[in-house]
Amino acid sequence: MPDSPFDFEKLRSTAARLASEPMVGGDADTLPQTLAELTPAQFHAVRFRPEATIWRDEALPFQMQLFHRGSYFRQTVKINLIDGEQISTIPYSPALFDYSDSPLEGTPEDLGFAGFRLLHPLNRSDHFDELAVFLGASYFRVLAAGQHFGLSARGLAIDTGLPKREEFPYFREFWIQKPRPDDQAIQIYALLDSASLTGAYHFVLTPGIESVMQVRASVFTRQAVQKLGIAPLTSMFLYGENSTPPRDDLRPEVHDSDGLLMAGNNGEWIWRPLTNRSELQISSFQNESPRGFGLMQRDRNARSYQDLDLNYERRPRAWIEPQGDWGNGAVQLIEIPSDAERYDNIALLWVPQRSVEPGQEWPFRYRLRFASAFNDFPNTGRNLQTREGAGSEPGRRRFALEFGGGKLAEIPDDGTVELVVTASSGRILEPRGRKSDATGTWFALFELDPGEEEAIELRAFLKDQEHAMSETWSYLWKLS
Repeated sequence: MPDSPFDFEKLRSTAARLASEPMVGGDADTLPQTLAELTPAQFHAVRFRPEATIWRDEALPFQMQLFHRGSYFRQTVKINLIDGEQISTIPYSPALFDYSDSPLEGTPEDLGFAGFRLLHPLNRSDHFDELAVFLGASYFRVLAAGQHFGLSARGLAIDTGLPKREEFPYFREFWIQKPRPDDQAIQIYALLDSASLTGAYHFVLTPGIESVMQVRASVFTRQAVQKLGIAPLTSMFLYGENSTPPRDDLRPEVHDSDGLLMAGNNGEWIWRPLTNRSELQISSFQNESPRGFGLMQRDRNARSYQDLDLNYERRPRAWIEPQGDWGNGAVQLIEIPSDAERYDNIALLWVPQRSVEPGQEWPFRYRLRFASAFNDFPNTGRNLQTREGAGSEPGRRRFALEFGGGKLAEIPDDGTVELVVTASSGRILEPRGRKSDATGTWFALFELDPGEEEAIELRAFLKDQEHAMSETWSYLWKLS
């Protein structure tokens, strides 16, 4: 934007200056009690009036609506528009909202906003669908064509999964570039703030069958951070085919995502099925500048969920591609015990190895892709199901892993496929690969004798005489 009065470098300078000063607390505590006590359902009953939609009558490819403060969303978020040489702040007014289905009878004239949503003709040329939502702390969600909202992304994570209170940075101010009639993307700038750091963010969002967001950020530290999480994703996994459904729930599976996929810089692709166990579980995959990582909703069969309202089979997959040198660190998967699908209990983030000290700048870029499928991924065999059950003797566990796709589909019925399976401890018994005549897929079958061990890392893949024919399945077995 050469002619714009606002750009990333100006925002970066603002974030750097703020980091040299103590954080000025937000106004979450000043929210009127009637708004703070709204239930989520009551909060969403306060609707932005369609006729007030920004850019509604300007024949532009994007439109915008705003969110009221209330319930969990208590901070005021300042929202500005960039229009050529002009920057203007959107003023709050109760007249922008419809309260008829909510218990509210009136709100202060200067209440302010909690966030915003972007609309775009994502599925039909004559209808503006939800494309993206920025609401709550540094959370945002994005859709591609044909999808329902599921997982979320975040600007940054601080101390996630540690035995201490997590710190939640929040986007305190946004600047949205008004699109031109022929624009294929929309640009968003955001100022991040928290007790430990500040940040300048630039998002360029291009919607479509695959919606792609280019992210550029510079984070400035006020104080040391024990654990910094870059490019975090958040999702929900209640149960799947690798776990036992709760009593009296007729649905076979309930999850927004069912696995972590990672592409290491050594060419290996790793698939880690998600779990929901009784204790916090943190898995770290050490790497140097990984090629990509993300949370997948791999199972797209509606029969796996049998939920006609929530449509879990239509939840997005999200894939992060680091740009530039991210150095040494780890892709970290955090699985939090959960007993209800309303809770996000899965976190995925990049944790740099370098220590985070006061007065540092952390610049980074990445591409964040949302889609139902990524057709440019390698054409290799993929793990389709993971099932675990009782073994042939007490204490042993039997595993059946289904692999399909890629070159596995080309192997004749009388072909030979070798199963390579390893364990960090214990013993692997009777490993074998076998093709299913019914499905044409391959099953990796083996037993685990854990001995006295209570937790064992497992890895498995299929190969022919010379080459791997599948991604690497990775799984942490734990004694129940």
